[in-house]
Amino acid sequence: MRLNQHSSAKILSQPALQLTLTEWRTNGQRVVFTNGCFDLLHLGHVDYLEKASQLGDRLVIGINSDASVKRLKGSSRPLQTEGARARLLAALSFVDAVVLFEEDTPLELITLVAPEVLVKGDDYSIENIVGADVVLEKGGVVRTIPLVAGCSTTAIVTKIKNT
Repeated sequence: MRLNQHSSAKILSQPALQLTLTEWRTNGQRVVFTNGCFDLLHLGHVDYLEKASQLGDRLVIGINSDASVKRLKGSSRPLQTEGARARLLAALSFVDAVVLFEEDTPLELITLVAPEVLVKGDDYSIENIVGADVVLEKGGVVRTIPLVAGCSTTAIVTKIKNT
């Protein structure tokens, strides 16, 4: 019999996340943070997130709210609701918490989380990663992870449209 936590229990409000972070840190656990829209969960996301999770003890993912995605990606996005996107990410065994943010960038959330490790894909340079300065100032580290070539939501959407 499996005693796994139901995936929706990993979807936390920002205040609930703060309490959880305190508990983890009291137990000496190192927090890794990353963020994104994660509109269509695909192999590139899973590979990236799994590698990110290996850089610490707990992986927290910030996801853009529906309104934020729409502002960033246009009126045809997101393809899935924030609830669906959060639940899919929370179902991954190596993800410990998922939290929504309304802003266009995760800077406020990164400041709140104060991760020991901030991670983005290698399509970013460290100096262009939002919140890198905050994490580095607090003694944390910023890492980039190689992306799986050809795996992107945009590529999948384009392929579907052309089929």
